[in-house]
Amino acid sequence: MHKMLRDERAWAVALLLLAALIPVVAPMLDSPATVGLATRIVIYAIAASSLNLILGHAGLVSFGHAAYFGLGGYAVGILYAHYSSGEPFLGFIPGSNDLLVTMPVAIIVGGIGAAIIGALSFRTAGVQFIMITLAFAQMLYFLFVSLKAYGGDDGLAIRRVAPVLGMNLRDAATLFWICLGLLAVWLFLMDRIARSRFGRVLAGVRQGERRMAALGVRTYFYKLVAFVIAGMGAAMAGALMVNYLRFVSPDMMAWTKSGEMMIMVILGGLGTLLGPVIGAGVLVTLEYTLSGLTEHWQFIEGPILLLVVLFARGGLMGAVRRLAGRRVPAPEAVPHGELPQAQKPLGEALPEAVRHG
Repeated sequence: MHKMLRDERAWAVALLLLAALIPVVAPMLDSPATVGLATRIVIYAIAASSLNLILGHAGLVSFGHAAYFGLGGYAVGILYAHYSSGEPFLGFIPGSNDLLVTMPVAIIVGGIGAAIIGALSFRTAGVQFIMITLAFAQMLYFLFVSLKAYGGDDGLAIRRVAPVLGMNLRDAATLFWICLGLLAVWLFLMDRIARSRFGRVLAGVRQGERRMAALGVRTYFYKLVAFVIAGMGAAMAGALMVNYLRFVSPDMMAWTKSGEMMIMVILGGLGTLLGPVIGAGVLVTLEYTLSGLTEHWQFIEGPILLLVVLFARGGLMGAVRRLAGRRVPAPEAVPHGELPQAQKPLGEALPEAVRHG
């Protein structure tokens, strides 16, 4: 039992199972709005978890992650616009309002966007990398502001969404369960990556990229692949958000949205499985609650977040680990508290195949 409490994957399963009961319990408590709030939390949890792959595991600070969130949203919106007008996109791509079509397209578009931006951005490092990712995100933001055919700064409304396998996406509970299922799949993928040889390399990049390069590891390739996977996850979250709001606008790409995702990751705990999920839940709930009390809610939220970051080492997930009697890993440790290999010299900690590229 104690071992189960120390396993973050067991916590994830328990949390997902409890979350699945929200659409059942909320009407009993006469709080149907809770389902919509929970849906937003789940969607942002996917986006924050995707950012955690590069920020928490690889130590790559990207201030333009919202660009892929917005690209996924606009992929859904643009396909719907051409579905409504009956005119193919670019003259040969038919429009659609079917999630089974728009979701894969959104993920592919997000991946392509991340591949292009990443391939150029990884020619820099440090502050230059942060600024160039921000610059690319702002370029995309102003590009979509200028596209008057798709609403420009006013955005684009999605009025009709096709059922998915007979399920009505206008039903709040149905959409929530779909989003929760995709979150479960995404967390499983993130856990497998973090515990794989690929994840070990990302941890090595975070600890010392020059040492990794000296061992013969092609760090550029590993960073780019992680960047593309993260972009695809953010695009999937963006597509889900547009189906939830039935609206898309350039604000989804704003630099402030990237900042919110970064806060979620740091607040929950860098390099952890559940940290981004907890961070998203706390931040979205805090904003929802405080905005109902005062229009100046940011003045209250800021100090609260600052206190958590200053005094909760390892974020909220670190606090939870301490309560469960589990040692919080140091920043240099391998993610998920897997210390044995990190205690060895970096060259010995990596698998033989990785050390030779």
